[in-house]
Amino acid sequence: MHSLTALELLQVWEQGFSASPVCRAMYLLAIAHPYHSWEALTQLSIGRRDALLLSLREQLFGPAIASVSHCPQCSEPLELNFSVADVRVLEGKAESEETSSLLPPLSSQDSFSLKADDYAVQFRLPNSLDLEAVAGCADLAEAQQLLLEGCVLKAQYQGADCPVAELPQAAVDAIAKAMAEGDPQANVQIALSCPACSHQWSSTFDIVHFVWGELHAWAQRTLVEVHRLALAYGWREADILAMSPQRRQLYLEMVQR
Repeated sequence: MHSLTALELLQVWEQGFSASPVCRAMYLLAIAHPYHSWEALTQLSIGRRDALLLSLREQLFGPAIASVSHCPQCSEPLELNFSVADVRVLEGKAESEETSSLLPPLSSQDSFSLKADDYAVQFRLPNSLDLEAVAGCADLAEAQQLLLEGCVLKAQYQGADCPVAELPQAAVDAIAKAMAEGDPQANVQIALSCPACSHQWSSTFDIVHFVWGELHAWAQRTLVEVHRLALAYGWREADILAMSPQRRQLYLEMVQR
């Protein structure tokens, strides 16, 4: 994985400022993995994509994660402190493996098969292109149907071809379960308990939303630093960003004296 400079981070933040969450995820992966094509990255399954984003987040901001959730029962704020390892489902793979020799097999184009009663289905795992395609759907049911039609490669009933729209709910549920089992990093749930009312619930950890929020906060802080140093010394933005964070901080402290 490519080590990103401050300038590259600001560029990808600016590029994705008004973009959709899916595009933001792809912009981050594209700049962190320049030796892989955009097409290859978009075809990663959602779980494999998120695993790479977790590794990128760890490189940028470290392994510790701090967040805040609110109890759905009483609205009590709950501080969360955990590590990247706590939400990393895929284990035993070094970063160099994930991003090089293992990247092609991580494609959602790999197919899976299952049988549910008299139905036989061949499907692939959802990828970023699928999520972008369903982003404009009016409701969840429409999105689920569109996703199903995009991911089911072949469906048969008693040996004869069957339209995806005619699959019974039992078969649809079996496909959804098989997708979840085949790509567990795509849906990471954190078990939470409210200290105020003892209510217990599960919260989805969305790495795309989380890392983009961190990047946004970092970009705003960094631009303030650039503004102060440029105003004080007349330096160019590129020169200021080329400094290490420690060196920039020392200059900021001198400016504030």
